[in-house]
Amino acid sequence: MSNEWIWILFAIVNFSLLLVVYRSFGKSGLFIWIGMSTVVANIQVVKTVELFGLTATLGNIIYGTVFLATDLINEKYGKREAQKAVWMGFSTLIILTIMMQITLTFTPSEADIAQPALEILFGVVPKIAAGSLIAYIVSQYFDVWLYANLKKIFTSERTLWVRNNGSTMMSQLLDTAIFCGIAFYGEYPLDIWFEIFLTTYLIKFIVALIDTPFLYAAKTFHRS
Repeated sequence: MSNEWIWILFAIVNFSLLLVVYRSFGKSGLFIWIGMSTVVANIQVVKTVELFGLTATLGNIIYGTVFLATDLINEKYGKREAQKAVWMGFSTLIILTIMMQITLTFTPSEADIAQPALEILFGVVPKIAAGSLIAYIVSQYFDVWLYANLKKIFTSERTLWVRNNGSTMMSQLLDTAIFCGIAFYGEYPLDIWFEIFLTTYLIKFIVALIDTPFLYAAKTFHRS
């Protein structure tokens, strides 16, 4: 099976699992999902693959589910709860970074086989770690703000896709710009940097389109 088909199937699985968690555990499940997915996204991003003729990193799909989860919280429980969820995800990412950096400082035994793999997964350079954290908190807060304001303009159920896609696509653009700007600007020639920026956002744009039917499905769940 080609990477493209696996990627599409992977997207469906990710968003479907989010619906299962929400259906099973309600709002608490969404909070847990946001914390979990921010961690998993930062592990998956280490792996690069070829998709649609482009070199891309993994992690964009599950990171996209964070935006779907916060949009769903915003839609059903309000802006304040969505902001709380954003901070929960940010706190989880900070805690993971601190814990794993301390873990890496331990001198491994001669029989250890995990240290090299852990260094690859969690030994991120400061610019990438800073870019990831700053991009997350700024773009997620912007997403919550923009969704709440779009909801005041596009109020009907039929325009749910407008506030969902509008907030997510603009927030993902901001997220990509901040992350690529902090992590990669100056590391590559400008034309290469711009190509990385465009391909990264293109993948996130497609993910944002895929999530819309799942938001409509989640809206039918009557959960507290």
